[in-house]
This record gives sequence, structure tokens and C-alpha cells, in this order.
Amino acid sequence: MVTYEIKEESGFSYIETKPESTETPLLLLHGLMGALSNFEYILDYFKDKRNVVVPMLPIFEMPLKSVGVDGLVEYIESFVSYKNYSSIALLGNSLGGHICQIVALRNQAIVKGLVLAGSSGLYENAMGSSFPKRGNYEYIKQKTEMVFYDPKNASKDLIDEVFEIVNDLGKCIRIVKTAKSAVRHNLESELPKLTVNTLLIWGREDEVTPCWVGKKFHELIPHNEFHIFEKCGHVPMMEHPEKFNLVLEDYLARVVDNKV
Repeated sequence: MVTYEIKEESGFSYIETKPESTETPLLLLHGLMGALSNFEYILDYFKDKRNVVVPMLPIFEMPLKSVGVDGLVEYIESFVSYKNYSSIALLGNSLGGHICQIVALRNQAIVKGLVLAGSSGLYENAMGSSFPKRGNYEYIKQKTEMVFYDPKNASKDLIDEVFEIVNDLGKCIRIVKTAKSAVRHNLESELPKLTVNTLLIWGREDEVTPCWVGKKFHELIPHNEFHIFEKCGHVPMMEHPEKFNLVLEDYLARVVDNKV
């Protein structure tokens, strides 16, 4: 993976690949325990083609009273305002997709495209609503492997990273609080109001947000394109990066940039 500079400005941490670009920037939002590595294939593919921006969600840094979906939505809206973007395209996986939906619903005039990959917002089956089993490495290993169709994609480094997070009491409390807020913040009644043309990409074998969840998004969002990837779990951009990037590139050209 190419090493990207993480910028620290006015309380925001983020990377951007091509700030001089005049095209609509693509913002990538990771999941609850996601990281920059989740998007390495997207970044490496698009880095010279458009400005890809990854704001680091401050799940573990926010004041405890602000932790949750609403606080993270406000953070992203503040970031967009700080960067003075007149238009944006949003791409989110899991919790990141949930945040993207709310931002899009609240800012439809500037959101030119919305991409949801294994997104929460209707249903998710992750760590559960109680504390993860801290100290149980095998349990964390199984839960991390569950994210993928092929468990071999769950590297030891990734498992170790998740294990470290859930064994930090402060981080663990924030994970549970955020997960509970996501479950409470169901968007089924709101999605029919979404006017943004949306790209849905789901893994057939997704165990966190199962394929029927993707089909429900397909039914509820008025204007969308729905792709199901075979032999794929919860993170299609990691398990099938070449196919994912081609579908994304076509969508951005047609819907966001109006080039086709």
C-alpha cells in the first residue's frame, strides 16, 4: 500500500489524494472498527484520478457524551463545511455507510452520489449489544474472520488490532455505545425520502449485514443500482477490489461526473 500523509487540521484528521482536483471529491467512511487499510485498494486505484478523502472517524477520541451516530454525523458535516466542499460523493462500509446515509438525507443538495457497501442503517449483526468478550482471543479471531467470505483474509495483524481495541476499556465502552446508537437509529422510514442516486454493493455471504439487508435498501431507496458479489462477505472493496473499483469507476463517471 502507498503511504499517505495524514493531515491534522482544526481538530480533523484526514487524508486526501488529489486536493487540486476540480471534480467532486469522494469521501470514504470506515466502519466501527475499520481503518485506513479497509480502503487501500480504492485509494491506490483512484489516487491519480480524483480527490479521494478519508476523514478518520474519532470514535475513540470524542467526549463520551457525544459518542454515537449523531455525533459522528455532526463531525462529518463539520468536516465538509471546514473543507468548503460545494459537492461531495460519499462511500461508506458498515457503520460508515450508516453515517453516509444520514449525511446524504440531511444534505441532498450537495451530495452527488452515495455508495453503500455492506452498510448498517436497517440491520446489523456484529459484536452484539453487550460488551465483547474481552481477553478471549479466539472469540475475537472468529468475529474478525466472520467479516470475510474467506477467513484467510483476516490477517493476524488485523485480528491483533481488533483484540487490542476491545481490551481497552475506554474504547470498548465507546464501541458498545456507538453500536447501540446505530441499532436505535433505524432509517427504514427515512430512506424513501432520499433523492440521491445510490450505488449498492453487497457480498452474497455477508454475515454482518446479510444480503437481504442489501435487497431491503434496494426496495426502499427510490433511485439505486444494486450489485451482489459472489463469494464475498461484509467488505467487498477488500475481497473483490478489482471488480469493486470498476463498478465504482463506472458509477462515478455516469452519476457524479456526468461524463457518460
